Amino acid sequence: MISVEEARSLLFKLVSPLDVEDIPLSRANGRVLAREIVARRNQPPFDASSMDGYAVRADEVERHAMFQVIGEAAAGHAFDGSVGPGQAVRIFTGAPVPEGADFVVIQEDVSAKDRLITITDDPGTKTNIRPQGADFSTGTTIEAPRRLRPQEIALLASMNVPVVPVTRRPIVALISTGDELVMPGEEPTADQIIVSNTFGLRAMLQELGAEVRVLPIASDTPASLKTTFGLARDADLVVTIGGASFGDHDLVAQVAAELGMDRSFYKIAMRPGKPLMAGRLGKAAMVGLPGNPVSAMVCGYLFVAPMIRAMLGLGIEMPRTLRARIAESIGPNGPREHYMRAVVESGEITAFDNQDSSLLTVLAAANALLLRPPHDPARAAGEEIAYLPL
Repeated sequence: MISVEEARSLLFKLVSPLDVEDIPLSRANGRVLAREIVARRNQPPFDASSMDGYAVRADEVERHAMFQVIGEAAAGHAFDGSVGPGQAVRIFTGAPVPEGADFVVIQEDVSAKDRLITITDDPGTKTNIRPQGADFSTGTTIEAPRRLRPQEIALLASMNVPVVPVTRRPIVALISTGDELVMPGEEPTADQIIVSNTFGLRAMLQELGAEVRVLPIASDTPASLKTTFGLARDADLVVTIGGASFGDHDLVAQVAAELGMDRSFYKIAMRPGKPLMAGRLGKAAMVGLPGNPVSAMVCGYLFVAPMIRAMLGLGIEMPRTLRARIAESIGPNGPREHYMRAVVESGEITAFDNQDSSLLTVLAAANALLLRPPHDPARAAGEEIAYLPL
């Protein structure tokens, strides 16, 4: 068995950032920006009024001052002229500030009659003008790689970027194995169960940005497994679930080897998830996850999710561990690294009593994985311990 860190290092050697594709801005939310974007314009592109009011010369602004209104400026419709002494231009929010003006008196501080205005209230010192380039200017960059959120989409649109270079979505083929499995909605026999890992992993990897294809359940025969593997030929990553141990009915390793898999490792010194296998199958990376539901999901979180991020060009860093006080004392750990399902609340962490790797209800109730190094001694309530948020 190898350590978690060794396994993660070997897994990262199986993947690399994928190629870049250009897509419309309208479809770029959630995608990973592959190349730096450089602004080729200023925003705003001109000095713009931030209020409705009157554009005047700042050196003439004082209470009781009077001005002649010589025109109007609205958003998209600039005033074609210059503001001279004693003159004002009616202006609206977002409109270009006319030449000669450098102050906007808000309309609430003015009384107007015919084409004359008088400043009736203290106008203050704020100019109410957004200077050219106040938001961004030519040469401002949006750095890559980064996952694009709605706020970056708005910024790209403001930069007049209609097409965005993004990293191609990794194609992941999910293969569940076992005669005991049926799909949700089907009627299982007395000795069958509903497949669950596939759907949990699919949701996890789709959320990260992968294109996930759920292949038909492979039965416990070499022929069925080979047929299903054949459906994954164009995948960047093949993930099998179950059948990776060495029991009489665990055929994934055998069939993968027959198909030419170059295996990197098998078995990790961790709980849950010891029977983890990985290697390369043709052009695709392959990961064989254990069949127990919690084991598969925890290994998906710890190993498969980082591989997806690496393929998207987001680097090979793992999620940052946090620390919390132990709410209740816990006994010593064994020889394997243990990822205990737990709940963090108000700065305290509580591990569930039952850590059986088949209990999805416990995993669903957890919001953290409490980390126990190999041979970690007993811990008393109040001690700080590391955890990974879920």
